[in-house]
Amino acid sequence: MQGKIALEEHVAIDATLSDSQVFGAHVWDTLGPRLVDVQDMRLAEMDKYGIEMMILSLNAPAVQAIHDVARAVQVAQLANDALAAEVRKRPARFAAFAALPMQDPEAATKELTRCVKELGFVGALVNGFSQTGAPDNVTYYDLPQYRPFWRALEALDVPFYLHPRNPLPSWSRFYEGHNWMLGPNWAFAAETAVHALRLIGSGLFDECPNLKIVLGHLGEGIPVQLWRIDGRNGWMKAPHKYPAKHGVGHYFRKHFHLTTSGNFHTPSLVNAVAEMGADRVMFSVDWPFEDVGEGCDWFDKAQIGEADRVKIGRDNAIKLFKLKL
Repeated sequence: MQGKIALEEHVAIDATLSDSQVFGAHVWDTLGPRLVDVQDMRLAEMDKYGIEMMILSLNAPAVQAIHDVARAVQVAQLANDALAAEVRKRPARFAAFAALPMQDPEAATKELTRCVKELGFVGALVNGFSQTGAPDNVTYYDLPQYRPFWRALEALDVPFYLHPRNPLPSWSRFYEGHNWMLGPNWAFAAETAVHALRLIGSGLFDECPNLKIVLGHLGEGIPVQLWRIDGRNGWMKAPHKYPAKHGVGHYFRKHFHLTTSGNFHTPSLVNAVAEMGADRVMFSVDWPFEDVGEGCDWFDKAQIGEADRVKIGRDNAIKLFKLKL
């Protein structure tokens, strides 16, 4: 399929490049240059495999792992200025998500507003929880101090991409002796799914009924669990004990959009479409951690209807991010 749009596609700046080495130390000679490249190798892969546009975002965990709040604000601004400079070179081929210093909700709101209104960014991508003030101080965004940020995001009418990161070592004793489960094998999905469910259960979407959240990797495992989350031990008729007014499935299907990033598996795609509808699933690769050719070859041949392929591959992203192509 020609004209695909991919939207979990990462870039590193000097201040964040080393954060990604752990995810590919054995291929760092190749992975590192791919992370900092935008206009050469990346563009050539896009042309070869029919990707018209990539929405660029900062690598992980990057800003979220900087517990010095002032430094987090500075790095976010540097990253966003760098992404904006790349987009200006080829605005027909690249757009960008804002990196945000969520350690400080007010600063994050200010930077989001700058990125959307001044730099023309199409949303934000945040790498999970933030470390705030101290290395082990983990902060999730369902907490009350983030409500003004969410209201500002809603008013700006742009999506928020909740991207994975690993749990901190001090919070992950259940992985001891099994570090193979960290990263994309398991911990990324588990951590991000918990964060998404926290947002839902907190009542955030009752207060901000027009919020739009994006999850990669076909929903971080949530779609296949929706029935059980809402219907557990159904004969007991026990209500959920959380502030939200409705079941998790209600909010997930109304407020969340999914991408195929790093999950090139047709049965999983079919499940996501069955749970969410084809209008809420979008194509992505997860450059440079996944291979553009593999992702595109899979998607172009996946056994789905052609109308759904066009929606997922292109049209849904144009509508959600208000792209002018």
